[in-house]
Amino acid sequence: MPPINTDHLKDIENQLAASRTLEKYQFSSCSRTHIGLVRKKNEDALYVDEQQGLWLVADGIGGIKDGDLASSAVVDNLRSFKRLETLSESIRDIEARFRLANIACRVMFEKRVIGSTVAAMLNFESIVVFLWAGDSRIYRFRGGSLTLMTTDHNLAQERVRRGEISQDKAQLLSTANILTRAIGVHQNLRVDMDFAPLEPHDRYLICTDGLYKELTLPDIAKSLKNQTIELALEELTDEALRKGAKDNLSAVIIEVSSIKIDNTV
Repeated sequence: MPPINTDHLKDIENQLAASRTLEKYQFSSCSRTHIGLVRKKNEDALYVDEQQGLWLVADGIGGIKDGDLASSAVVDNLRSFKRLETLSESIRDIEARFRLANIACRVMFEKRVIGSTVAAMLNFESIVVFLWAGDSRIYRFRGGSLTLMTTDHNLAQERVRRGEISQDKAQLLSTANILTRAIGVHQNLRVDMDFAPLEPHDRYLICTDGLYKELTLPDIAKSLKNQTIELALEELTDEALRKGAKDNLSAVIIEVSSIKIDNTV
Protein backbone atom coordinates (compact mmCIF):
# COMPACT_ATOMS: atom_id res chain seq x y z
CA MET A 1 0.00 0.00 0.00
CA PRO A 2 1.53 3.35 -1.01
CA PRO A 3 2.29 5.45 2.08
CA ILE A 4 0.12 8.40 3.06
CA ASN A 5 1.53 11.62 1.63
CA THR A 6 4.21 13.00 3.97
CA ASP A 7 3.57 16.61 2.95
CA HIS A 8 -0.11 16.19 3.78
CA LEU A 9 0.83 14.89 7.21
CA LYS A 10 2.98 17.99 7.75
CA ASP A 11 0.03 20.19 6.76
CA ILE A 12 -2.13 18.45 9.34
CA GLU A 13 0.52 18.80 12.04
CA ASN A 14 0.80 22.53 11.24
CA GLN A 15 -2.97 22.92 11.43
CA LEU A 16 -3.00 21.10 14.74
CA ALA A 17 -0.36 23.46 16.16
CA ALA A 18 -2.28 26.50 14.91
CA SER A 19 -5.66 25.36 16.25
CA ARG A 20 -4.69 24.50 19.82
CA THR A 21 -6.97 26.34 22.22
CA LEU A 22 -7.83 26.46 25.92
CA GLU A 23 -10.61 23.98 25.25
CA LYS A 24 -10.58 20.22 25.65
CA TYR A 25 -12.97 18.31 23.44
CA GLN A 26 -15.01 15.34 24.46
CA PHE A 27 -17.29 13.07 22.48
CA SER A 28 -20.46 11.08 22.81
CA SER A 29 -21.44 8.57 20.16
CA CYS A 30 -23.99 5.95 19.22
CA SER A 31 -23.97 3.27 16.54
CA ARG A 32 -26.24 0.83 14.80
CA THR A 33 -26.00 -1.83 12.10
CA HIS A 34 -28.92 -3.55 10.34
CA ILE A 35 -29.08 -6.32 7.78
CA GLY A 36 -31.62 -4.38 5.73
CA LEU A 37 -34.69 -5.83 3.99
CA VAL A 38 -33.12 -7.70 1.05
CA ARG A 39 -29.71 -9.17 1.93
CA LYS A 40 -29.45 -12.55 3.70
CA LYS A 41 -26.21 -11.67 5.52
CA ASN A 42 -24.91 -8.52 7.18
CA GLU A 43 -21.48 -7.81 5.67
CA ASP A 44 -21.05 -4.49 7.47
CA ALA A 45 -18.96 -3.93 10.59
CA LEU A 46 -18.35 -0.92 12.80
CA TYR A 47 -16.06 0.12 15.62
CA VAL A 48 -16.40 2.75 18.36
CA ASP A 49 -13.67 3.70 20.84
CA GLU A 50 -14.42 7.06 22.44
CA GLN A 51 -11.43 6.78 24.78
CA GLN A 52 -8.94 6.57 21.91
CA GLY A 53 -11.01 8.86 19.69
CA LEU A 54 -11.49 6.36 16.86
CA TRP A 55 -14.69 5.50 15.02
CA LEU A 56 -15.15 3.60 11.76
CA VAL A 57 -17.47 1.62 9.52
CA ALA A 58 -16.50 -1.09 7.05
CA ASP A 59 -18.63 -2.57 4.30
CA GLY A 60 -17.80 -6.00 2.88
CA ILE A 61 -18.14 -5.48 -0.83
CA GLY A 62 -21.55 -6.55 -2.13
CA GLY A 63 -21.57 -9.47 -4.51
CA ILE A 64 -18.27 -10.87 -3.26
CA LYS A 65 -18.63 -13.96 -1.10
CA ASP A 66 -17.53 -13.61 2.53
CA GLY A 67 -17.55 -9.82 2.55
CA ASP A 68 -18.38 -10.07 6.25
CA LEU A 69 -14.96 -11.61 6.85
CA ALA A 70 -13.31 -8.72 5.01
CA SER A 71 -15.07 -6.04 7.05
CA SER A 72 -14.33 -7.97 10.24
CA ALA A 73 -10.64 -8.10 9.28
CA VAL A 74 -10.61 -4.30 9.05
CA VAL A 75 -12.19 -3.87 12.48
CA ASP A 76 -10.12 -6.62 14.12
CA ASN A 77 -6.87 -4.95 13.06
CA LEU A 78 -7.95 -1.68 14.71
CA ARG A 79 -9.13 -3.08 18.07
CA SER A 80 -5.79 -2.70 19.83
CA PHE A 81 -5.10 0.81 18.49
CA LYS A 82 -3.83 3.37 21.01
CA ARG A 83 -3.09 6.99 20.15
CA LEU A 84 0.65 7.58 20.08
CA GLU A 85 2.64 10.63 21.13
CA THR A 86 2.18 12.55 17.89
CA LEU A 87 -0.59 12.75 15.33
CA SER A 88 1.71 11.57 12.53
CA GLU A 89 2.71 8.49 14.51
CA SER A 90 -0.93 7.71 15.22
CA ILE A 91 -1.89 8.01 11.56
CA ARG A 92 1.06 5.88 10.48
CA ASP A 93 -0.06 3.24 12.95
CA ILE A 94 -3.58 3.20 11.51
CA GLU A 95 -2.08 3.04 8.02
CA ALA A 96 -0.05 -0.03 9.04
CA ARG A 97 -3.19 -1.67 10.44
CA PHE A 98 -5.04 -1.05 7.18
CA ARG A 99 -2.08 -2.65 5.41
CA LEU A 100 -2.40 -5.72 7.62
CA ALA A 101 -6.13 -5.90 6.87
CA ASN A 102 -5.38 -5.57 3.16
CA ILE A 103 -2.94 -8.50 3.35
CA ALA A 104 -5.33 -10.57 5.45
CA CYS A 105 -8.13 -10.12 2.92
CA ARG A 106 -5.86 -11.07 0.02
CA VAL A 107 -4.55 -14.27 1.59
CA MET A 108 -7.66 -15.36 3.47
CA PHE A 109 -9.02 -17.69 0.80
CA GLU A 110 -6.31 -18.64 -1.67
CA LYS A 111 -7.44 -17.33 -5.08
CA ARG A 112 -10.77 -15.89 -3.94
CA VAL A 113 -10.79 -12.13 -3.61
CA ILE A 114 -12.67 -10.51 -0.75
CA GLY A 115 -12.69 -6.84 0.12
CA SER A 116 -14.16 -4.06 2.23
CA THR A 117 -14.59 -0.33 2.20
CA VAL A 118 -13.52 1.64 5.25
CA ALA A 119 -14.29 5.13 6.56
CA ALA A 120 -12.56 6.07 9.81
CA MET A 121 -12.38 9.21 11.94
CA LEU A 122 -9.57 9.83 14.42
CA ASN A 123 -9.53 12.60 17.01
CA PHE A 124 -6.25 14.13 18.08
CA GLU A 125 -6.53 17.13 20.39
CA SER A 126 -8.36 19.92 18.50
CA ILE A 127 -8.78 18.23 15.11
CA VAL A 128 -10.24 15.13 13.52
CA VAL A 129 -8.65 13.19 10.70
CA PHE A 130 -10.64 11.25 8.09
CA LEU A 131 -9.19 8.12 6.47
CA TRP A 132 -11.12 6.18 3.85
CA ALA A 133 -11.07 3.78 0.91
CA GLY A 134 -14.20 2.97 -1.07
CA ASP A 135 -17.64 4.55 -0.86
CA SER A 136 -18.47 4.55 2.85
CA ARG A 137 -18.82 8.19 3.89
CA ILE A 138 -18.25 10.74 6.64
CA TYR A 139 -20.55 13.78 6.97
CA ARG A 140 -20.31 16.78 9.26
CA PHE A 141 -23.34 18.69 10.54
CA ARG A 142 -22.32 22.14 11.79
CA GLY A 143 -24.47 25.19 12.39
CA GLY A 144 -27.41 23.72 10.49
CA SER A 145 -25.35 22.83 7.41
CA LEU A 146 -24.38 19.36 6.21
CA THR A 147 -21.00 18.79 4.54
CA LEU A 148 -19.69 15.59 2.97
CA MET A 149 -16.11 15.24 4.24
CA THR A 150 -15.08 12.28 2.05
CA THR A 151 -15.08 11.59 -1.67
CA ASP A 152 -16.44 8.29 -3.00
CA HIS A 153 -13.96 6.02 -4.74
CA ASN A 154 -16.18 4.89 -7.59
CA LEU A 155 -16.73 5.64 -11.27
CA ALA A 156 -19.83 7.77 -10.71
CA GLN A 157 -17.81 10.23 -8.62
CA GLU A 158 -15.89 11.29 -11.72
CA ARG A 159 -19.07 12.85 -13.12
CA VAL A 160 -19.61 14.72 -9.85
CA ARG A 161 -16.03 15.98 -10.00
CA ARG A 162 -16.64 17.32 -13.53
CA GLY A 163 -19.82 19.09 -12.36
CA GLU A 164 -22.09 17.04 -14.62
CA ILE A 165 -24.42 15.72 -11.91
CA SER A 166 -25.15 16.23 -8.22
CA GLN A 167 -23.93 13.97 -5.42
CA ASP A 168 -27.48 12.72 -4.80
CA LYS A 169 -27.94 11.75 -8.47
CA ALA A 170 -24.49 10.15 -8.71
CA GLN A 171 -25.21 7.66 -5.96
CA LEU A 172 -28.17 6.32 -7.96
CA LEU A 173 -26.09 5.48 -11.05
CA SER A 174 -25.03 1.91 -11.79
CA THR A 175 -21.42 3.11 -11.96
CA ALA A 176 -21.66 4.06 -8.27
CA ASN A 177 -21.34 0.33 -7.58
CA ILE A 178 -17.99 0.08 -9.38
CA LEU A 179 -15.37 0.86 -6.76
CA THR A 180 -11.94 2.14 -7.68
CA ARG A 181 -10.48 1.49 -4.20
CA ALA A 182 -11.19 -0.88 -1.32
CA ILE A 183 -9.21 -2.82 1.26
CA GLY A 184 -8.26 -6.28 0.00
CA VAL A 185 -9.21 -5.92 -3.64
CA HIS A 186 -5.94 -4.50 -5.00
CA GLN A 187 -2.39 -5.28 -4.00
CA ASN A 188 -1.53 -1.57 -3.93
CA LEU A 189 -4.22 0.15 -1.88
CA ARG A 190 -4.37 3.92 -1.52
CA VAL A 191 -6.14 5.39 1.50
CA ASP A 192 -7.30 8.99 1.24
CA MET A 193 -6.87 11.36 4.16
CA ASP A 194 -8.27 14.76 5.14
CA PHE A 195 -8.80 16.68 8.37
CA ALA A 196 -10.89 19.42 10.01
CA PRO A 197 -10.65 21.55 13.17
CA LEU A 198 -13.24 20.72 15.81
CA GLU A 199 -15.97 23.05 17.00
CA PRO A 200 -18.37 22.46 19.90
CA HIS A 201 -21.74 21.02 18.83
CA ASP A 202 -20.34 19.45 15.65
CA ARG A 203 -22.01 16.19 14.74
CA TYR A 204 -20.32 13.61 12.52
CA LEU A 205 -22.06 10.77 10.70
CA ILE A 206 -19.98 7.83 9.46
CA CYS A 207 -22.02 5.38 7.39
CA THR A 208 -22.04 2.70 4.73
CA ASP A 209 -23.71 3.18 1.36
CA GLY A 210 -26.66 1.03 2.42
CA LEU A 211 -27.79 3.98 4.54
CA TYR A 212 -27.05 7.05 2.45
CA LYS A 213 -28.19 5.59 -0.88
CA GLU A 214 -31.72 5.41 0.52
CA LEU A 215 -31.58 9.06 1.61
CA THR A 216 -30.98 12.53 0.19
CA LEU A 217 -28.68 15.13 1.69
CA PRO A 218 -31.71 17.07 3.03
CA ASP A 219 -32.99 13.83 4.61
CA ILE A 220 -29.71 13.39 6.46
CA ALA A 221 -29.49 17.03 7.53
CA LYS A 222 -33.06 16.95 8.84
CA SER A 223 -32.38 13.91 11.01
CA LEU A 224 -29.10 15.27 12.38
CA LYS A 225 -31.02 18.28 13.73
CA ASN A 226 -32.74 16.01 16.25
CA GLN A 227 -32.42 16.82 19.92
CA THR A 228 -30.23 13.78 20.61
CA ILE A 229 -27.87 11.72 18.46
CA GLU A 230 -29.75 8.58 19.49
CA LEU A 231 -32.98 9.96 18.00
CA ALA A 232 -31.08 11.10 14.91
CA LEU A 233 -29.68 7.63 14.33
CA GLU A 234 -33.05 6.00 14.91
CA GLU A 235 -34.71 8.33 12.41
CA LEU A 236 -32.02 7.80 9.75
CA THR A 237 -32.23 4.03 10.08
CA ASP A 238 -36.02 3.94 10.12
CA GLU A 239 -36.22 6.16 7.03
CA ALA A 240 -33.78 3.95 5.12
CA LEU A 241 -35.81 0.87 6.11
CA ARG A 242 -39.03 2.61 5.10
CA LYS A 243 -37.54 3.24 1.65
CA GLY A 244 -36.65 -0.41 1.14
CA ALA A 245 -33.14 -0.83 2.62
CA LYS A 246 -31.81 -2.89 -0.29
CA ASP A 247 -28.39 -3.27 1.34
CA ASN A 248 -26.98 -3.68 4.84
CA LEU A 249 -26.80 -0.34 6.61
CA SER A 250 -24.47 0.80 9.38
CA ALA A 251 -23.84 4.18 10.97
CA VAL A 252 -22.06 5.92 13.80
CA ILE A 253 -22.97 9.42 14.98
CA ILE A 254 -20.49 11.40 17.07
CA GLU A 255 -21.29 14.64 18.89
CA VAL A 256 -18.58 17.09 19.98
CA SER A 257 -18.63 19.13 23.17
CA SER A 258 -15.91 21.10 24.93
CA ILE A 259 -14.58 21.81 28.40
CA LYS A 260 -12.59 24.91 29.25
CA ILE A 261 -9.10 24.15 30.53
CA ASP A 262 -8.17 26.00 33.72
CA ASN A 263 -4.53 27.14 33.42
CA THR A 264 -4.58 29.23 36.59
CA VAL A 265 -3.67 26.34 38.90
